[in-house]
Amino acid sequence: MITLIVTFFGIGRLHPAPGTWGSLAATILAVLLYRAGGAYLLPLAFLLVTMLGFWAVPLALVDSTEPDPGEIVIDEVAGQWLALCFTMIPLARHGVPIMSAWPAFVVPFLMFRLFDIWKPWLVGSADRRGDPVGLMLDDLWAGLFAGLTSVVLAGLYHGLMR
Repeated sequence: MITLIVTFFGIGRLHPAPGTWGSLAATILAVLLYRAGGAYLLPLAFLLVTMLGFWAVPLALVDSTEPDPGEIVIDEVAGQWLALCFTMIPLARHGVPIMSAWPAFVVPFLMFRLFDIWKPWLVGSADRRGDPVGLMLDDLWAGLFAGLTSVVLAGLYHGLMR
């Protein structure tokens, strides 16, 4: 069960770039949730996955020699869903169909991957902890920064370019 949770049902075993696969799976699930009328469940899903990650990751790392094995992607799922909350919830509030506002899920996906790979400031600081908490926190910081960046970019686009 722990392996299923931390690999997000095996997605983390896809290669190359299991973190990107985890983020992509999270984005697709969020879009499907939105289309099914459950956009407001995304923050709840984020909280659930985050709590599961903080519980399961330390258990998964007990016998591991690596501090951040690539197959653990529950952290990417949590961070990606956090980033997506910033754009999907406002769209749902305004009744906008998700596919007609596709940048609302593409931009947070790209920004999350950028911050997760680049690891600036608090993202890198959390990553350097080298422990299960840091493994989860770096992606939560990346998700927060990706979400905020997506909102700023949307504001610039809608406020200045339209």
